[in-house]
Amino acid sequence: MISNRQLFLRHLAQTSDAPLALEIERAEGLYLYDTEGTKYIDLISGISVSNLGHRHPNVMRAIAEQSEKYLHTLVYGEFVLSPQVKLAKKLAELLPANLDCAYFVNSGTEATEGAIKLAKRYTGRKNLVSFKNAYHGSTNGALSLMSDDYFTAAYRPLLPGVRHLDFNNFDELSKIDETCAAVIVEPIRAEGGVELPFENYLEALRNRCTETGTLLVFDEIQVGCGRTGKMFAFEHYNVVPDIILLAKGFGGGMPIGTFISSREIMSSLTHDPVLGHITTFGGHPLSAAAALATMSTLEENYDELINAVPAKEKLFRTLLQDNPKIKEIRSAGLFMALQLDNFDQLSKVIRNCIDKGLITDWFLFNASAMRIAPPLIIKEEEIIRACEIINEAINQF
Repeated sequence: MISNRQLFLRHLAQTSDAPLALEIERAEGLYLYDTEGTKYIDLISGISVSNLGHRHPNVMRAIAEQSEKYLHTLVYGEFVLSPQVKLAKKLAELLPANLDCAYFVNSGTEATEGAIKLAKRYTGRKNLVSFKNAYHGSTNGALSLMSDDYFTAAYRPLLPGVRHLDFNNFDELSKIDETCAAVIVEPIRAEGGVELPFENYLEALRNRCTETGTLLVFDEIQVGCGRTGKMFAFEHYNVVPDIILLAKGFGGGMPIGTFISSREIMSSLTHDPVLGHITTFGGHPLSAAAALATMSTLEENYDELINAVPAKEKLFRTLLQDNPKIKEIRSAGLFMALQLDNFDQLSKVIRNCIDKGLITDWFLFNASAMRIAPPLIIKEEEIIRACEIINEAINQF
């Protein structure tokens, strides 16, 4: 009999020639369980998705209740659907006053695409600014924001008019001018291995965008929804964007993304042309219900989940900082990078961790740094155990 693993390799399109190929049977809280009964600590939350852990009771309840009412009804934006309306209202309550209008899509890359179109339509401009070694998605438009030829060369031509600046370089902000529709940036950068902005950098970026009439777009797809110790990462810096992107942890394990702006800016998609941005399944009722449960749970349990993040971050650091093979620890709450020497060493450590019952990974633009981004529900004793495994795995190489 052909195994699921064989069928996986035969009939599912692969993204690399060496997938992990773990066959997961179930998941609960911090843990994944494979078909042989092995229990794994999920230390990366499915890449910053399961911020509340796997199958959080509030999320599962919301999905079950909505599934008894209706699933898809009509393309996004035509019917008044309670899960979407309630979710949009919740976001407006949580965000600054100028971010009061949400457009729901299916994923993070779609949120990026929507923001690109919105910025061009509202400003009437053609050019975009992003930053080197940034990842905002893999569709053709979002891919155009990426600077790395290794990932983009095979898919050219990409969108014209994209300028890639060096992050944290104050001098290069002058390259943002009146031809730019938007600057798209992660306030805390993910795929370079957790890069934080220099002091006053985001403020200077905000000021330059305001001076030139350029929309500032914050991509919080990985760093939003409590991960950094605030509901939204931009709250650490007192800089408010014109558009914010959410996905991943936003849905509590269900596929959903959103780009959020002001009613004034967002209304530009309604005319010239009408249906300026459309999606069939964006804001699917099940996903919207799950996202509402996620955001409500984070809000109602802020002390337990979000305010507790810095102490958990500190415990990770305390338990890992004395390992001489870790060259540097970079972190923003429960989003951390352990810098090792090279990819060969890291790949062996990752496999060793998996063999010891812990799931970790690397970063797209930093293949020598280990990713740590556990569910916010992780407990002290689980952090201690995770760090024991990491130290043991690293010390073997």
